[in-house]
Amino acid sequence: MDKLSALSSFVQSVNLGSFSAAAKHLGVSQPAVSQQIRSLEDELGTRLLNRTTRQLQLTEAGERYLTYARDVLERLAEADRSVQSEEAQMTGPLSVGLPLGFAETVLSDFLVGFKKSHPHILLDISLSDQFVDVIQERLDVAIRMGEIRDDRLIVRRLGHASRCLVASPDYLDRMGRPQHPAELPDHDYLLYKNITTGDRVPFLSTIGEKLSIRINPTMIVNNSATLRRAALAGLGISLSNRWLIDPYLQSGELELVLPDWKYPDHPVHAVYPSNRFIPLKVRRFVDSLHAFFETEGAFVC
Repeated sequence: MDKLSALSSFVQSVNLGSFSAAAKHLGVSQPAVSQQIRSLEDELGTRLLNRTTRQLQLTEAGERYLTYARDVLERLAEADRSVQSEEAQMTGPLSVGLPLGFAETVLSDFLVGFKKSHPHILLDISLSDQFVDVIQERLDVAIRMGEIRDDRLIVRRLGHASRCLVASPDYLDRMGRPQHPAELPDHDYLLYKNITTGDRVPFLSTIGEKLSIRINPTMIVNNSATLRRAALAGLGISLSNRWLIDPYLQSGELELVLPDWKYPDHPVHAVYPSNRFIPLKVRRFVDSLHAFFETEGAFVC
């Protein structure tokens, strides 16, 4: 049995959903694909796939084996590319995970520019404000905000995003403008669901005084753009990244709350799996991001 061919047949059958689709993709016959996978199962002494008339289903053992099989094939492909020309290495898919609001507001031009500079790379961009497991989702690289504690990942700090409390002038005219963080529990607070500090808001005064205030959220949202719309509609006070709300501060649609108190900046990182060979296209993408952040002084300091 050709083990690499068998691994390819197995992975492609799962990816494409059938032996026939895998055979067409690999340029071999369907019986050949079926036999390779059966030989692989015989060698392993366990079933990897349950076959039905309509679909293939991974067994529990198959789920585990698929992760390693994909990694073997990817490492082999990267090894081949590593000895090729730089141009040849800057080809193929590059899967990137980005926070939705950050990508739309800050990174759109960067992504377009990177794609123009590297036309043979297939940028596969996933946008989500939810926590995404980089390894489980098989992302090549992702942007993460906040402190990173995951020894499976290589972490490269790109900068710090400024944050502040904001509300609409209408809300503040109705409910009053707090003069001290201790007044926050008396206000309607719009809470970002994924924030690591939960229902507490940390502050640092201009003279170095530190506080942590527990708030009473009246709305909890897992999307930063929706949270901004709620603040614009006068529903309460919200913590927001400056890159998301600067235009609204400039237009007067939002107003800074407690401007004499500083909210801790948000570190911004690029992260990618530590257990893989790092392709040139990943290194170039991260280097380009770092250079971009160094010039993006309006939002990142």
